[in-house]
Amino acid sequence: MRIVLTALYLGAVVAANLLIAHFGPAAAPVVAFVFIGLNLATRDRLHDLWGPHVARNMLLLVAAGGALSYALNAGAGRVAVASMLAFAVSEAGDALLYHARRHRPYLERTNTSNLLGAALDSLIFPVVAFGGFPVGIIALQFIAKVAGGLLWSVVLRPRVHGPVPAPSA
Repeated sequence: MRIVLTALYLGAVVAANLLIAHFGPAAAPVVAFVFIGLNLATRDRLHDLWGPHVARNMLLLVAAGGALSYALNAGAGRVAVASMLAFAVSEAGDALLYHARRHRPYLERTNTSNLLGAALDSLIFPVVAFGGFPVGIIALQFIAKVAGGLLWSVVLRPRVHGPVPAPSA
């Protein structure tokens, strides 16, 4: 399951970066719903599976996503840098809140932490990628990421009988 989720996460980062680099800000809400919502939900599942190695592994995934995006399309350089910066900050915030709520039911803790992750990512990414402070894009991305995160958290939720175990450490 770790390999599948890792591949999903990395594939979603690269797809999001390349689509934004190609289509520009107009694609941001759709990309945010489909791919960044997937990343938020996947990050939380990986948090549970990786335990004490989650910070290191997520940092490596964020860097790999940016590097791979740039390698596939050097024109995506600014988007890749914006993505890496936004993910590094938003993933850290998401991880801290997700971990703090580790004793809550899975869907509650994942969607609560996704609110913070989506807010941080929605503020940082468009400012760095597009310049300025595009309020409309920031707002639409936030809404799309929260909605996408909710959908993907239901799809990716752990399938266990009985209570969902809290993440370790």
